[in-house]
Amino acid sequence: MHKAIGILGGMGPQATVDAMNKIIKNTAAHCDQEHIPVITVSIPDIPDRTKSIINQDNKPLKKMGEYLKILENANVGCIIIPCNTAHFWFDQLQQQTHTKMISIIEATVGFILKSNAQEICILATSATIDTELYQKKLAVHQIPFILPEPEIQQQIMQSIYSYKSGDIAKSKEIMSNIIKLYDFNPARKFLLACTEIPLILEDWIKENPELFIDATDVLIRNAIEWYQNGQPETRS
Repeated sequence: MHKAIGILGGMGPQATVDAMNKIIKNTAAHCDQEHIPVITVSIPDIPDRTKSIINQDNKPLKKMGEYLKILENANVGCIIIPCNTAHFWFDQLQQQTHTKMISIIEATVGFILKSNAQEICILATSATIDTELYQKKLAVHQIPFILPEPEIQQQIMQSIYSYKSGDIAKSKEIMSNIIKLYDFNPARKFLLACTEIPLILEDWIKENPELFIDATDVLIRNAIEWYQNGQPETRS
């Protein structure tokens, strides 16, 4: 058996559960023993990533580094972080461990390159947008993208925080209204670049899967591929 996939989660807890569910759903297993081993650290006291980036502090990095060591000590083979905004610190975290880490940003941009998308509409936290985590990578590959207008971006954040606070109905209503603002162009894909957004838009995704790219799903499929292909367990 290969080493387990490690999940550095808790950002937020429901997004971590979604990542675990997607590992199960995307694994062709016929019994318990055929499923992929996963070790998850979901300790939700990691400071708010968006607020820390806005305030220019590295408080989340310290906590994530502590929990990274738990996974490393558990001897996992690779580590994934189901939180897009947390990837602001991805390189610093990778420097803290010899365990391979799979980037949700790199995985998703790689997926987009292989897709038929001619334009990407990025739906993410304000911090992910402001730090250009996706824009820089998309620009390198000359992939056109659009961003929500500032007032729409505020509504996206309201929807995300409503979901985190348990007001699911309000969260879904806000995000649904945002999606309706856009013309449904077959060549344009909505990039769901916050791990709460696929949960908020689950009904939309079921009805119109061709409109969306779920970054969490892409990350999970990459992790499963790593496991099944027996890729190197340590970074180069």
